[in-house]
Amino acid sequence: MNSHYDVIVIGGGASGMMAAGRAAERGRRVLLLEKNDHLGDKLAITGGGRCNICHAETNLRLLLKNYGAAEKFLYSTFSQFGVDDTFTFFESHGLPLQIEADQRAFPVTNRASDVVRLLEKYLTQGNVTIRTNAEVRGFIESNGKIVGVQLENQTLTAESYILATGGKSHPETGSTGDGFGWLKKLGNDIVEPTPTVVPLAVRESWIKSLAGVALDDVKVTFFVDQKKQLSVKGRILCTHFGVSGPIILNTSGQVAELLKEGAVTASIDLFSGLDLGALDKYITQIFNDNKNRDLKNVMALIVPPGTSAVILSLLPELDLDKKVHSITKSERKTLVDQLKALPITITGLMGYELAVVSDGGLAISQVDGKNMRSRRYSNLFVTGDLLHINRPSGGFSLQLCWTTGWVAGEHA
Repeated sequence: MNSHYDVIVIGGGASGMMAAGRAAERGRRVLLLEKNDHLGDKLAITGGGRCNICHAETNLRLLLKNYGAAEKFLYSTFSQFGVDDTFTFFESHGLPLQIEADQRAFPVTNRASDVVRLLEKYLTQGNVTIRTNAEVRGFIESNGKIVGVQLENQTLTAESYILATGGKSHPETGSTGDGFGWLKKLGNDIVEPTPTVVPLAVRESWIKSLAGVALDDVKVTFFVDQKKQLSVKGRILCTHFGVSGPIILNTSGQVAELLKEGAVTASIDLFSGLDLGALDKYITQIFNDNKNRDLKNVMALIVPPGTSAVILSLLPELDLDKKVHSITKSERKTLVDQLKALPITITGLMGYELAVVSDGGLAISQVDGKNMRSRRYSNLFVTGDLLHINRPSGGFSLQLCWTTGWVAGEHA
């Protein structure tokens, strides 16, 4: 096997495969190194196995506002390969996309494995040499350039190197932050990673007993020491450890800060579109239509599917076998109040194993956004989750990978 290439890409995830494919498309002789026994392990589980390829916002300025302090840095990068280019890339390679709620784009096949296969085909078409089970130990540098990449028993060399090993979320897929250590040894400033877009752990067993149940259009209000701090609306997912879902994931960073201030509790409003009076009228109408039925049976007509027994367990003062025509106004008020404010206690954030995104990484001041080139080493390019760029869930992370990978592959 050759030991010298035009471009060596380290990391066979989303940005690494895109970078290697694009460099090969330009006629470069490319080697892709992956420490796992096959490519795209993390990509294959994204979006619940469906792969949220991108956020379908084609207005560049609006899109980049989701990347926080990196907004200006990314302008040149995304001008070269943006959301429109992502759609064109996947659809021209035979995988149409569909746009769903909140502008989330998925493959029409709803299979992340199809995305991995498409990228593998892209690499094959470009004659990229792929080495799996390739455990990289680090870089060899001399006089401001990278002169080799060290494997266990071999040194490989190239004209350019693209580092695409990812962050620290889902370490079971091999994303263990190796690249951070290598960059640090090269003298770069690394912001210590933390899990940010991550589910929340909850104390109460009732929410855990609803694991797998999704609650749509709810409002979650967070409190610190009983004082209201923030509210979010949308969809949440009950889990065996607490709560997840888009609004939880995208609020977890703020909740992490609240936990530093004191005890954090939250209330879940199952009927965010109705005030107390309107909800009381809604329930009264259902009671009137089912006068001779037991409360425990009528509850299923009021609350989200699969939740009635659990919610009634939070109301021990109500007689579940009571006919609804006998429910008093006071008892109905108790029910209404509970449905508008189901209580939970936040005990913390889940770790890297469940994080959708971890922050931290190489400070963007040390990278040229025009080409993803390191400002310290002229032939080193850095992509994707290795960069210290905060972003919410909803396709923003993968778009960052497609964009930075393509740009690095274009310039390496």
